[in-house]
Amino acid sequence: MSDETQRWTTMSRRGALGAAVAAGAMTAMAGIAKADPAGTTATGDGGTPETEGHGGNRRQTAVGRLYELRRGNQRAVVAGVSATLLNWQVDGKEMLLTHSPDVVGEGYQGKTIVPWPNRIEGGKYTFEGEEYQVPINEPDRGTALHGLLSFVEWQPVRHRKDSVVLEAQQHPNYGYPFHLVFRIEFSLDRNGVRSTLTARNVGSGPAPFGTANHTYIAAAAGTIDTMDLRLGASTYYLVDDNLIPTGTAPVEGTEYDFRERTPIGATVMDTAFGDLARDRDGLAVVGFTRPGGRDVELWLDSSYGYLQVYTDDDPQGHEPRSGLTVEPVSCAPNSFNTGDGLTVIAAGDEWKGTWGLRVR
Repeated sequence: MSDETQRWTTMSRRGALGAAVAAGAMTAMAGIAKADPAGTTATGDGGTPETEGHGGNRRQTAVGRLYELRRGNQRAVVAGVSATLLNWQVDGKEMLLTHSPDVVGEGYQGKTIVPWPNRIEGGKYTFEGEEYQVPINEPDRGTALHGLLSFVEWQPVRHRKDSVVLEAQQHPNYGYPFHLVFRIEFSLDRNGVRSTLTARNVGSGPAPFGTANHTYIAAAAGTIDTMDLRLGASTYYLVDDNLIPTGTAPVEGTEYDFRERTPIGATVMDTAFGDLARDRDGLAVVGFTRPGGRDVELWLDSSYGYLQVYTDDDPQGHEPRSGLTVEPVSCAPNSFNTGDGLTVIAAGDEWKGTWGLRVR
């Protein structure tokens, strides 16, 4: 095995695909778009891009064209590649673990994941009696990770001062011979940022589908070890060495019981959760207590029935455990094989789901 091959196979499980793209030929043309009417130019810290008006010079970024949103004391930046929530600032403070738009980043930071989240074991699945093979992009585990559009640029439909709508298509291919059109809106309201994704099947037959968003909440100071987490899930997924589920178990009595506000401490997680508690509005709510900064809540509607928690213990480009992702997910890991939470969209039908972040 060559040194380069050895390096590839030993990379962190979330960084592998990003490194492949960074080493390849992805050079999407991108400008930094300011909504009409144009706002003021701003430069933030920690990877926040500069903004230019529509008439300004265009430049390339590794994450595509950038769309700035503003409302009150909030500012967000959405990147076109993978419909990524790149920045969310409140009172000038960055709330997300993010990266410069001039690098690919790692760990799928902020990306919208379609048409499946998490892993397909062996990259193989059977649907309506036919077996399909999709590319394996996590070679050390032999899995197909995080769908097919994680490094594809979504196109603008509408950009306003406090919102942007992007669209992408998943055209049929040999491993996923289904035709879906995705439309996503990111917007700022008085409490925070929200995202609504629609997946419409424009093909001639049913299509298997799942989605997630991979935004990380940054530790305000130090690491996530100092943060408290409140996550109302009563079961978690047991996994094998390749992080493929082998079953579920109650969280009660385990280190994964965050049903009440609990310090994260040294707990290591790349863990899926199910059986989510919901409020009277049907929302599941996750609380992040961030010493030294504003507390954050993630909320998700009933279209997202699962959560995936990742403590970012082995990053390549930033300090370990400097952020925590709690992904809103529509299905369980390996659902293309197990059917656990899998959505099948009939021809002409659509799936729709909304999640958001708010400060407390």
